[in-house]
Amino acid sequence: MKKYISVLIGAVLISLIVGFSGCTESGVNNSEEVQKFSLKISGSTTVLPIAEEAAKQFMTKNKNYMIEVTGGGSGLGVKEAGENLNDIGMASRDVKSSEFEIYPSLQVFGIAKDGVAIIVQPENPVSSLTQEQIIAIYAGEITNWNEVGGNDAPITVYTRDEESGTREVFFEKALNKGNITKKAVVVASNGAMKSSVKADVNGIGYLSIGYLDSSVTGCEYEGVLPTEANVVSGTYTVSRTLNIITNGEPSQEAKAFIDFLLSSEGQKIVVEEGYIPNIN
Repeated sequence: MKKYISVLIGAVLISLIVGFSGCTESGVNNSEEVQKFSLKISGSTTVLPIAEEAAKQFMTKNKNYMIEVTGGGSGLGVKEAGENLNDIGMASRDVKSSEFEIYPSLQVFGIAKDGVAIIVQPENPVSSLTQEQIIAIYAGEITNWNEVGGNDAPITVYTRDEESGTREVFFEKALNKGNITKKAVVVASNGAMKSSVKADVNGIGYLSIGYLDSSVTGCEYEGVLPTEANVVSGTYTVSRTLNIITNGEPSQEAKAFIDFLLSSEGQKIVVEEGYIPNIN
């Protein structure tokens, strides 16, 4: 009897061990079956904070995704999308006809609205400029603040590099495609523009309304303040659509992220980052 019981107990233990091993192996196989996805997003530094926060929240909900978000400017975002060097490009301007000629399969998705504000340092008494004055300042024809009602001090002009979508919108809508003086100081991003003007009482620059805060003054342009409400109403005309771009129809993985950006959750991020939600 004792021998029978011992054999029975041994059989039960072996069954438990085999069963446990089977569960462990099954668990490993299940984890291996979870497919991993990676997305590369690059381009506009204006769209960057929206994409970064959206990627963070999306990856929290979808732990099998790894999303890399980098800047570099709208031109880079369009180029890398067209050449399949990213999964999603970012541009804070419309895609140019010349870019569509090179990359005819580009697909564009508007995710937000934004304005471009002309900024000065808060201690600068000038807070309102006309288009004519801005054109003359950026062309190097007006070089002293006292010519536009300010202090007797030389004007330091700040601009962005030619890859910048913010520069493109400013150049077309505020400058009416006028000249930019070769003496202008070129900065690499909206953040760098804000830091530069904040530190220079005689500086003038421009940046996305989404980057505006009390460290710089957003000037009236043609008597209209650069606010979200004025962009929505159309009274502030230096404005644009913020876009994301794919080469052809987006992959299933990229589409899932785009759908998230356009969802109520994604549009909430747009608002929280200081931009205007897509109204289409």
